[in-house]
Parts: sequence; structure tokens; C-alpha cells
Amino acid sequence: MDSIDDIEAGAGPAAGGTTRAHRLRGLAAVGLLATLAAMVATTLAAALAQAAGVDFEIPDGGESIPLPGFAVVTGFFSIVGVVIAVALLRWSAHPARRFVWTTASLTATSLVPPLLCGADGATTAALVVLHLVPAAVMIPTLARSLRARTV
Repeated sequence: MDSIDDIEAGAGPAAGGTTRAHRLRGLAAVGLLATLAAMVATTLAAALAQAAGVDFEIPDGGESIPLPGFAVVTGFFSIVGVVIAVALLRWSAHPARRFVWTTASLTATSLVPPLLCGADGATTAALVVLHLVPAAVMIPTLARSLRARTV
């Protein structure tokens, strides 16, 4: 191994490196586990808020948001975050940094509807917190996983 070509040839999967598909699958697996954790954390936080007297009634429809609804919406948007992370790992030179900026912006944008829906103060505050709970689970977990897979 005297040439650069020999060194580069030895850096492939046979030499202990990982393939792109393996990195993408690993990130997806971490993302799915984080999604489950975010769903549980958000639903638990919603149940605690409900037990404290928050009714989650939205004035326009007059209906209350059911607890399973929090899990479903959290699961859906967490999977969207995993797809973003996988796409950035695949096509970005700096996937972790871009992921944090993108998801922090999307999280900030997601705080607008609870503030504009016209619900009472307790419901609005709880909804804002319930947007931040899954972000606090998903963003650091996927960013850390992206950093580990780009080294």
C-alpha cells in the first residue's frame, strides 16, 4: 500500500467502513425509536395537562382534542423529521447542521397555530409546550445520529 489509490481502496466496507445504505438504515432505525419516544412523551404530557384541568377545546370547532390525537400527529410529523434527516444524510455535506436549522425553523413555525387558534390561555400554553416536547426528543437525537454517521 504505497499509493493513495491503495489507501482509498482499503477504506471501503471490507476494511470496517459502512456503506451508505447501512448508514441510512441506521439513521432510520434511530429515528423510528425516537418517534416512539416522542409519541409517548407528548401523549403523557397531554394527559398530565388534561389532569391539571386543561380541556384542549378549540373554539372554532367546539371539540376537544383527544389524547390519541396527540400521539398520531406527533408520530406523523416525527416521521417527516426522520425523512428530512435521511434526505440530508444522503444529499448534504453538513447534514447535522442543516437538520438542526431546518427543524428548529419548522418547530418555530409550528408554534404559530396554537397562538392564533383563539383557545384559552391554559390550552394555548399547553399546546405550545406540546409542540416543544417532541422537538426536544427528535431534534437532538437525530442530530447526534447524523453527526455519528458523517464522521
